[in-house]
Amino acid sequence: MKQVKQLTCIIEREGNGYVSLCPQIDIASQGDSVEEAKNNLIEAIELFFETASPNEVLAKIYSEIYVTQIEVAIG
Repeated sequence: MKQVKQLTCIIEREGNGYVSLCPQIDIASQGDSVEEAKNNLIEAIELFFETASPNEVLAKIYSEIYVTQIEVAIG
């Protein structure tokens, strides 16, 4: 039985497509739609976990990620 892990996914519009990023393991992907970018990121992450050694996984995964909004003065 496969283990399931909750990860953060950030999706941003870039040009005519979308870029998806998982900040916990610093893996990114892209797609023509939000759903495609998300699914491509899931595929990239699953491939990483299938092929990486346990030491690579431990070295790459971040245990604490904070996603928040901030206010900055501009102009």
